[in-house]
Amino acid sequence: MKLHANAALSLRQRYRMACRVVEQGWSVSSAAAAAEVSERTCSKWVARYRSGGELGLLDRSSAPETVANRTSQRRIEAIAALRRLRFSGPEIAHVLSMPLSTVSGILTRTGMGRLGRLGLQAAERYERERPGELIHIDVKKLGRIERGAGHRVTGRRRGNPTRTDGSGIRRRQVGWECVHIAIDDSTRLAYAEVLPDEKTATVIGFLGRAIAFYRRHGITVEQLMTDNGSAYRSRVHAIACRGLGIRHLRTRPHRPQTNGKAERFIRTLLAGWAYGAIYRDSRERTAALDGWLWHYNHHRPHSAIGRQSPITRLNNLLGSYT
Repeated sequence: MKLHANAALSLRQRYRMACRVVEQGWSVSSAAAAAEVSERTCSKWVARYRSGGELGLLDRSSAPETVANRTSQRRIEAIAALRRLRFSGPEIAHVLSMPLSTVSGILTRTGMGRLGRLGLQAAERYERERPGELIHIDVKKLGRIERGAGHRVTGRRRGNPTRTDGSGIRRRQVGWECVHIAIDDSTRLAYAEVLPDEKTATVIGFLGRAIAFYRRHGITVEQLMTDNGSAYRSRVHAIACRGLGIRHLRTRPHRPQTNGKAERFIRTLLAGWAYGAIYRDSRERTAALDGWLWHYNHHRPHSAIGRQSPITRLNNLLGSYT
């Protein structure tokens, strides 16, 4: 039994006090004085002991037995149904003409306080058994850095760099560069390059270098998964995949979760490398990529593979095949 922090009597003390009155003939005042509690408290526990025995000495809930304005079960089911349709708390309160505090309390009590993936298609998690059985490739655009730290660091936006200034001179556009990434589905061993664009020739060149990277680690790439970008849908890319002996898979339309390991790696890459330090320019940021990748592959523990680094996971799997 979990007693209240300020309880004056333990269960054993309640039993001793009640027995003195009921079985030993003590007066209520004498038993209360011996237990150092009020006569009112003593009378309460004696009455409970007479009506329920030792079980009557257990603490009872302080919640009322009936609540006059309790929300009906039918209304709770309506709130849950709207929540599964991804209605927000205020929207549900407006539709059902209920106080927002009541709706919020019911959502929290029923475990629906956070939307998350509630009402969406359940995520289908998978992991290939062999290194190289499937690699994921994706591209992320990054703004170039040419005038020191950007707005993510300083908090100040400098405006559109393509606008004409007061002297009538059109300022040079800073533009973008693309981070191409590849990650092995089984080991999470990753490879990345910063390239000027995501054209077909650039994509095919990156694929060849990624395959060479995995080959140096003892991995033979069998399948490749990408999104439905134009470069990946081109005939030239299909010919390159056939020439390399790789089966090319593409994600379902409007379902980036299919390539989820690449998407998640990009988030980690941006947080740890692209936005994780202050760079003077894009060249300095690009130069830092190899060091960050080495740390990711050789030292960073990965929660999805048992807190191992990707290279440790790779060595363990390759060792089990020999």
